[in-house]
Amino acid sequence: MKTTRTALMSVLAAACLSTAAVAQEVTLRLHQFLPAQANVPAHILDVWAEQVEADSDGRIKIDRFPSMQLGGTPPQLIDQAIDGVADIIWTVAGYTPGRFPQLEVFELPFLSPDAEATSRAFWELAETRMMDTDFAAFKPLGLWVHGPGVIHANRPVTDVADLRGLKLRAPTRTTTTLFTELGATAVGMPVPAVPESLSRGVIDGAVIPWEVVPSLKVQELVTNHTEFPGEALYTTAFIFAMNQEAYDDLPADLQAVIDANSGLEFSAFAGRTMQEYDAPGRALAQEAGNMIITLTPAQVADWRAASQPTIDNWIAQADAAGIDGTGLYQEAQALIAKHAAGN
Repeated sequence: MKTTRTALMSVLAAACLSTAAVAQEVTLRLHQFLPAQANVPAHILDVWAEQVEADSDGRIKIDRFPSMQLGGTPPQLIDQAIDGVADIIWTVAGYTPGRFPQLEVFELPFLSPDAEATSRAFWELAETRMMDTDFAAFKPLGLWVHGPGVIHANRPVTDVADLRGLKLRAPTRTTTTLFTELGATAVGMPVPAVPESLSRGVIDGAVIPWEVVPSLKVQELVTNHTEFPGEALYTTAFIFAMNQEAYDDLPADLQAVIDANSGLEFSAFAGRTMQEYDAPGRALAQEAGNMIITLTPAQVADWRAASQPTIDNWIAQADAAGIDGTGLYQEAQALIAKHAAGN
């Protein structure tokens, strides 16, 4: 009897251990540069993580590390995904200038009328041109852009000439080039550095979407905001990526869970959500009594004309490097127009 009872207990213990193993097979570490309460972590990355956990019936657990809690700096995030320091990362592509030359097409001035349409185009163009080139070292989960970029400064900016002498934070190589060519002193830096740089006078302003204003408290650090209605002076490309080995090590059914929650529709959701959160950021600037400068169509046309050399130069440089800048730009335009029209 004792032997039977011991055997039964051993079977039950093994069953419990087996159940626990099934309940949580994999823990993935998600690393990114913004505070947990910022819009992208709270309303995009957490949504993705919670859906993956639910769809996996708890077999995948995603530990989230905001504000670079796993160490390093924002420009190191993409290598952390490649090297396995983190299993999943979210980053700004432009934090590693020149590393992803083809996606820079989506950051060119006045290309993106809408973050969702452009994000759909971004993923589709990446599937045909970038997965085996720019993104070969990791597994992309989402690729998207934010809504229209806004100039936030300590003095009014209406005309292109108002940029002269302005020390302006820019997020990417493309935008640094743009604002330098327009007459500003463009300073590249990750967005978490913006508040201190503004308060210390290292920069006089920054180009960021309205969406990120609340988490950086930009409305308390500058008093002027210039927006381009119905247009995007610029936008920024984001990469949400997974370590390829971590993905390959998953069983097929859990790979399917990751895949089902990633890709085109997730990229579109992320772009759309970022743009939806522009409104609360703009409202904070209004509540602070700041000046919001809304350019007229004629004024926007002047900025368009002044920005055209940046587009032409980028295309020429890409063509010279064998990247087919002409084809990329035309294809990006066509895809964005298709999705903006709802097709």
